[in-house]
Amino acid sequence: MRRVYLDYNATTPVDPEVIKAMLPFFTETYGNASSIHAAGQTARGGVEMARQSVAALIGAKPSEIVFTSGGTEADNLAILGVVAAMHREKKHVICSPIEHSAVRNSVQALEKQGVEVTWLPISKEGIVDPQDVRRALRPETVLITVMYANNEIGTIQPVAEIGKIAIEADVYFHTDAVQAVGKIPVDVNEIKCDFLALAAHKIYGPKGAGALYVRENSPLEPLLFGGTHERDRRPGTENVPGIVGLGKAAEIAREHLASDSGRITALRNRFEDGILSRVPESRVNGNRARRVPNTSNISFLCAAGESLVISFDLQGVQCSAGSACSSGAITPSPVLFAIGLPQDEAKSTVRFSLGRFTTGEDVDYAIEAASAVVNRLRDLAAARHKTVIPAD
Repeated sequence: MRRVYLDYNATTPVDPEVIKAMLPFFTETYGNASSIHAAGQTARGGVEMARQSVAALIGAKPSEIVFTSGGTEADNLAILGVVAAMHREKKHVICSPIEHSAVRNSVQALEKQGVEVTWLPISKEGIVDPQDVRRALRPETVLITVMYANNEIGTIQPVAEIGKIAIEADVYFHTDAVQAVGKIPVDVNEIKCDFLALAAHKIYGPKGAGALYVRENSPLEPLLFGGTHERDRRPGTENVPGIVGLGKAAEIAREHLASDSGRITALRNRFEDGILSRVPESRVNGNRARRVPNTSNISFLCAAGESLVISFDLQGVQCSAGSACSSGAITPSPVLFAIGLPQDEAKSTVRFSLGRFTTGEDVDYAIEAASAVVNRLRDLAAARHKTVIPAD
C-alpha cells in the first residue's frame, strides 16, 4: 500500500543533510560544550555555529538565541519567565483563545496564581483584531501573547500590528512561531516581538531541540536552576547533536524558503481544489489567503473526525484530527469552537499538512482516498440512522 504523510504540522522527517551534520557530534565530537579542553571546545563551536544559523533565519542577533528542548519549553520560559520578572502587585496578560496548549496552559497556570487574563475574541476565520488587543490593554498589563501562525487552521495573525501596539504601550510581546518559522519569512525586528519560540522538528530537524528568541535587555526569570548555561537562562548540559541539527535545519530553511513555499502552496491548492470538487459538503476552515502555505483544515459534514483519521490511515494517508499535542482527546479542538464551528462540524474536521517531501502523486492519491473514505463513512452513518418500518 502507498503511504502518504500529510501531518507535517505534527512533525517533519529529518532532512538527510541535517542527519549528516549531527552524526559527528554523536561519535568523534562528543565533548561537553561547557568543557574547556579541545573536545569540549569543538562541541562549543558546533553550538555557536548553530546559534548563528538560527539567529539568521529570524533576523536576530546570536546572543538573543536561547536553546531549549523544544517549542513547548520555549513558550513556557517566555510566558512564565517574563511575568515572574515583573515585580508588580497586579499583573495582567492578554492572550488569544486559539493558542497551542503550550501557551494556553501556561497562561491558565498564571491565572490560577492570581494573574488576570484577557482572552481575546477571534474571527470566524481565526484571526485576532489588533484593535481588540489595544482595547484589552490596562496599566497593569505585562505581556501580550499571540501566536504567529495557527497549528490547526494555518491562519497568520497580524503580529506586526500587535508588536507595534505593544511597543506603544510599553508591554512585552511574545509570539509562538513554531508553525511559521521555515514556512514564511519571519523577522523579529519587523514584528517587534520581545520573545519568539521555534522548534527543530517542525523544520526538518530533530525532536528535542528548540529555541527562544529573547530581545536584548528583556527581563526573563529562569524556570530551571543549575549551571550558568545559555547566559543563566536555561541551565543544563546542552543537547549538542540536537542543537547542531536545529542549526543545519535553520540554514536549509533559510536557503530554500522561497522555493519550498511556492511549490508547497501549489500542491496544497491542488489538494484542496480536488477535495472540494470530488467530495460534496466539504469546506476549508480559516482564511484561505492569509495562512501558511502547507496547512489545510477541512470539514467533511456527516463523517466523524476520529473515524476519518483512522480510515485515512487504513488507506495509507496519514493526517490528524487536530494538534498532535492533543492526540487522544475526546472533545474537538478548542480552536474549531473558537472560530464558531458547531460540535458536529468540529467533529468532522481533519487537518492535512504538506511539506518538503510531498509530491504531486501524493496529493492525487490523497484526493482519491478522501473521496472513497468520506463516501463510505457517510453511507455507514446513513445506514445506522435509517428508520426500519416493520411489516404488517
